[in-house]
Parts: sequence; C-alpha cells; structure tokens
Amino acid sequence: MRILISGASVAGPVLAYWLARYGFQPTVVERSPTLRKTGGHAVDLFRPAMEIVERMGLLSKLEAKKTGTDRLTLLREGVDRPIEVDVARLVTAVSDRHVEIMRDDLAELFHDATRDSVEYVFGDSIAALAEDAGGIDVTFERGAPRRFDLVIGADGLHSNVRRLVFGDERRFAHWIGAYLAVMTLPNYLGLKDRSITLGDVGRLVVFYSGQHMDDARALFMFRTPRELDIHYRDVARQKGVLREAFAGLGWEVPRLLEELDRTPAFYFDSITQLRMDTWSRGRVTLAGDAGYSPGPAVGGSTSLAIVGAYVLAGELAAAGGDHVRGFQAYERELGDYVRRSRTFALHTAKNLVSSSRFQLWALVQAARLISLAPPRMTRALSKLSSKGVRLHDSIALKDYGHQARVAA
Repeated sequence: MRILISGASVAGPVLAYWLARYGFQPTVVERSPTLRKTGGHAVDLFRPAMEIVERMGLLSKLEAKKTGTDRLTLLREGVDRPIEVDVARLVTAVSDRHVEIMRDDLAELFHDATRDSVEYVFGDSIAALAEDAGGIDVTFERGAPRRFDLVIGADGLHSNVRRLVFGDERRFAHWIGAYLAVMTLPNYLGLKDRSITLGDVGRLVVFYSGQHMDDARALFMFRTPRELDIHYRDVARQKGVLREAFAGLGWEVPRLLEELDRTPAFYFDSITQLRMDTWSRGRVTLAGDAGYSPGPAVGGSTSLAIVGAYVLAGELAAAGGDHVRGFQAYERELGDYVRRSRTFALHTAKNLVSSSRFQLWALVQAARLISLAPPRMTRALSKLSSKGVRLHDSIALKDYGHQARVAA
C-alpha cells in the first residue's frame, strides 16, 4: 500500500518509520532541496514521545543530542537581582521523563533512522490531488505525476496539503495573543549548560545554547493588542516588527537586535492554534502541526506530533489498511490529547508572557519555589493543578506491535 507523506521534519519521518515497519510503502516529499537546517529552536519531548523514541531504538542517540541545559537565570526588566533556577526540578513539575533537544537535531535523527527504508523526494512539493475510488493521482511541482493509495499532510502549521484539501488556513487558525521569533547568533556569552531569560510586561527574551553547539539561539515572545497583518514569509517586515516590539529593553537585548542583520537563520510566526473538527477527508489525513497544532512553543506540539504519527500508523495497521476505519480510529484515539493540549497552550500563552508587573513577579517566584522544593513535593503539588501541567505524562500509548503486517 503506497502512502505519500508531505513533510520531512518530525511527524513525517516518524510516521514513515512506523508505516514501513507495518509493511506499508511510504514516500516522503519535502519542498526543501535538502533536510532543513534552519537554525531551529529547542523543543521538549515528554514521556509518551520518549517512549516512542525508545521503541524506535533511538533513545541513546536522542540523549546524546540533548541541550544539557540545567540552570536557568531569570531576570526582570528594572530589577537588578537575578534568580537562579534548577531546570531539572522545574521540569519535574511537568514530566517524569523529558529531554530538550534542538529541533533540527531531532529531525536529522528521525531522517537518519528512515533513509534506508523509506523513499525521500527532496526539492519538490504537491501541486494538485485528484482522488477517485481506487486512489489519489498526485501532481508535483517538479516531478512526474504518481499515484498513491493515501496522502498524509505532515507539512507544518502552514500545510500545503491542508490548503489543497480543506481550504484556506484562516478557516482553522486561531491566534492566541502572541508572537514568537527565534534567531541563530554567535554564543558570545559562552553559554553551554545555562539559559538566561529576561521578562518584561508583554515581552520575553531567552538566550541559550547547547552542550554540543558552537552557536546560540535568541528566542523572543511578545504580546500585541490585536493580531498583526503580516505574512509568515515576509522576513523584512517581521524583523522590523521585532525591533519595534523590543525597543528600549535593557540587558543584552540591543546587541541581540543588532544580530538580526547578520543572523543566518530566522524564524517568526504568530502563536496560532489550529482547530479542526476533523483532520481527514477521503484518502487524505493530516498529522502533527498540519492538523492539530496547539500553538508553537506553548503546547508541547513536538511531543504531540510524534504521538500523532505513531498512533496514525498503528491505527492504519490495526485496520488492515482500511483508511476509513483507520482514520476514524486515529482521530478518536488522539482527540482527547489534542483538546487538552489546546487548553494547556492557552493557559501557557496567557501566563508565560506576563500582562502585568505582579504577574511577572508571581511567575518568577513560582519558578524559584519549584526549583527549591523537593522533587517529590513538586510532583505531588503539580498533580493537584486544574490546568493539567502534567498533561503529557497522563497519555497512555497503545502497543501496536501485535498488529499484522499490511501487504506491500
């Protein structure tokens, strides 16, 4: 059974791995001419995603690439005294099993694990889809047309497959109040095991690196009173908006903004949540951010994407390749996780970028107290939270290993 996957970042290769393992014939098409190495930012993998990585036999390679950040220095604009936080204890409040890794490193890990068993087509993209009772005829922007049994969009928040099948992104995208930017720059502060965060009302800056990295990343988050009219590919305007939003902020921020003219990699987007009643139509479905992004940097979208890819492959195998039954089971199995991730993201976006001086003070003090408290107490208190801070650890994975292999 031939399945075309659009997108070679995280969800796409994970999905391809499990589909191939169950006897399907996956092909991954990626618009970029090579595996994307765009600088990227640090992402978090929580318990269920870690379990999937372990089942893929990649745990040791994953841990070898972790950022290794174990100290967090919290600064507040206008306050001289920094607060030091133990990252391990802070993470314990959220998950008992966690790794922070650069997104590019994670994508490379998954690609390397699948490149010998999966067909990859780089430098091309889907231009049109024509479905009939027996399959889907796919027209590519560059390559010759091909026919597949199923097509899966794993091509991110601004999914091309979703646009072709479900229509304009604006029908499903819900802005949740803030913007995110990440840039690559020299590690001139010599950070390796520590990140530095500067908080102000309505804006946040994080400067960090990793134990195996020569460069560093600067992450910016900021609120605006209303959604901006700015295209996600208009880099010049994005940089202008960022400079304006962080003008007048102290510490290293003026130097960071100067690096915008020299950065080799820059990412900017709204913190937007996708809300779709269904991710499937006919022989097409969506995976990861393309179908159910809870919002970049606030909802654990990378872990959700890995789990979603694993569940989709498993349910298709359990259905014997019957896409109708498989897609329905996939959405049913993942639906609660997606809905809870949306709620978690809304709460995180509201609190991470503080709207008042008091909220900023309270956030910093809470991080400090968690860092000082015994891990057992931290876990106990977090389980009492009505906001579901341990959302990811509460997800139980099915074991699809007993499923019969699907005929190729």
